[in-house]
Amino acid sequence: MSYLRYVKIIGTMHVSPESRERVRKVILEQKPHAIAIELDRRRFYAIQNPQKMSFEDAVKYGRKGIIQYVLTKVEEKLGEEFGMSPGGEMREAINLAGLLGIPLYLIDEDINTITMKILKAPFREKLLLILESLTVFLPFPRKEKERDLIKDFKIMMVQFKRRYPYLYRVLLEERNEIMAKNLMAIVDSLKAKGVKKPKVIAVVGLGHKRGVERILNSRKV
Repeated sequence: MSYLRYVKIIGTMHVSPESRERVRKVILEQKPHAIAIELDRRRFYAIQNPQKMSFEDAVKYGRKGIIQYVLTKVEEKLGEEFGMSPGGEMREAINLAGLLGIPLYLIDEDINTITMKILKAPFREKLLLILESLTVFLPFPRKEKERDLIKDFKIMMVQFKRRYPYLYRVLLEERNEIMAKNLMAIVDSLKAKGVKKPKVIAVVGLGHKRGVERILNSRKV
């Protein structure tokens, strides 16, 4: 029997209000034994205690700080366009875990490790990423329906894999493996505590959903 039997993956658009509502609905309906979210300790703390970082502050931390600054600005821009601050669905899962007394697990790779891997990307990929990131300061059309967002997102993921093979592996495939491994450990822990049919809900970005499910489905309990 595969681990996927015990884990329900909710794939979310981090800046979509509909994703936040879906997280709330599924958790309240399923009443899981555990909730897992696509965060590490540093990002978990940042979501709980949001602080604005200026470009001047980012520069003080060197290339690592600048990369994190650009990624933050991209999420902020998307949040403004779609009416939801970045990580709203993660905050919803965190709040419900607290209210319902459900154990909460952080399953993603450490952000500093991710950033260091990005810095090791081929020069071509880093240059292209910087150039494309500049468009974050330009207006773009608002999408009215989430199904349009999802369609556009799937197209974007295919294009991203083609343009950034190294970053795709680092940001998607390697993190899929880490999150799947952590989810399997959660299931094993619940079973060791005597829970015969554990129910775990994992809230991850839409780009990770299929990859994590595929790994879980290939591993037997």
